[in-house]
Amino acid sequence: MTTATLDGRAARRCHNALNSLHSTHYFSPDLGREAGALGITEPQAVNFAVRAAALGPVGAGAVAATFYNYKYELVARHVPAVWATAGPEQVLAARLRAVDATLRRLLGEDAVTSPDMAEAARLALRAAEGCSRSARPLYSAHADLPVPEEPHLAYWHAATLLREHRGDGHLAALMAAGLDGLEALVTHTATGKGLAPKWVFSTRGWTRQEWDAATARLRDRGLLDEDGELTGRGVALREEIEHETDRLDAAPYAHLGDKDVARLTELAAAFARTALGAGAFPADLLGKR
Repeated sequence: MTTATLDGRAARRCHNALNSLHSTHYFSPDLGREAGALGITEPQAVNFAVRAAALGPVGAGAVAATFYNYKYELVARHVPAVWATAGPEQVLAARLRAVDATLRRLLGEDAVTSPDMAEAARLALRAAEGCSRSARPLYSAHADLPVPEEPHLAYWHAATLLREHRGDGHLAALMAAGLDGLEALVTHTATGKGLAPKWVFSTRGWTRQEWDAATARLRDRGLLDEDGELTGRGVALREEIEHETDRLDAAPYAHLGDKDVARLTELAAAFARTALGAGAFPADLLGKR
């Protein structure tokens, strides 16, 4: 370890770049193809299965708790029934095949086999050595999985560990701020950086009526104004949540150190830009409307 005082913004930038590439497989036709071959064809069931598989054949309660912002009734519609179609080990193998195909398609063979990819994998795995298992179920479950041998898959695996480590801490920050799952989504969308409402409704299971009710609750708390925009208090709360998330997620980046965090961010951002340019995400995924 070189420092325990790494700038939280630098760590967040690194995380964002890593998470961008990790997240590409959720929107990839390769994942749908691999899951479909196992008999899992409903997009929402695919999402629950591939992200929860590391936990084992858990029920709806465990998935709803660890995913936080999905409506329980939607989760229960697919979990644990999905495990009768394909077990977690099958799902994890299919996920890794999909990631392999996705990264090769989005980044190209030259990038996948490049020295930069091997370097990024080494740096990201070293950062993950600084993660903590305590009270971090999704991170801890993924940390039990073997590290793939190929550098691009090892890099994706490390990015997954770092994403879930930060995510588990973020949920603690949301709970401490008094935001339930849907309120967290509404306030994040109000920042302009979160999912557009149509994607919340189609992937998280909430309805427009429930969204409007959450908006009213947040307005009553003085966090949103009459137009659904964040008030000064709302902006401050979202900033506090991100700062607390930074604090809870500081260890892996402090372990890596300033210089190597900067280098990993540079590499990760380049890969993410390439993937974005290749159409990795829907154009209307983020936004306030």
